[in-house]
Amino acid sequence: MSYSRTSEPVKFERDCEAVMVPQGEEVNLPAGTTGYITQALGGSFTVFVDGNLFRIAGKDADAIGKTAPAPLVLPEGAGDAEVEKLVWEQLRTCFDPEIPVNIVELGLVYDCDLGRNAEGERTVAIRMTLTAPGCGMGDILVQDVRDKVEQVPTIVEADVELVFDPPWNQSMMSDAARLETGMF
Repeated sequence: MSYSRTSEPVKFERDCEAVMVPQGEEVNLPAGTTGYITQALGGSFTVFVDGNLFRIAGKDADAIGKTAPAPLVLPEGAGDAEVEKLVWEQLRTCFDPEIPVNIVELGLVYDCDLGRNAEGERTVAIRMTLTAPGCGMGDILVQDVRDKVEQVPTIVEADVELVFDPPWNQSMMSDAARLETGMF
């Protein structure tokens, strides 16, 4: 993925933390930097700058003139089913910065179990994988999953475990994901 004529030009309005794609290296892009948004999915942005791709977190959307995602809301007294539904919705906002398909549709989430800690507070245990074991964005993607799930009201902790057994393969993708990526 790189700049194309349909990519939206942006100018960084302030210094901004970013992650190089696919290396996963954290960098700081200074105010005044110009680039092009190549992907804007799940509240984060992939920006092409000087021949490199960078991932900008939703919390830093204002640095490129965009709006950060709204806080999540649950009805008062929401039950486990409503909380679990919102957790899955959050998982569907997690994207590999290079693939325009969420991790659920890619088949990267193996398990997602709602539970309670010793104090009775809600927790989530997630087992997930990557499309390629050596992906430099693995730690970043795991942290994105943890951060987004922990935004769900009443969730106090998300334990995200990266596993490679069973190994991921294209048959784990949803039909929609296969169509989107041309892997059908």
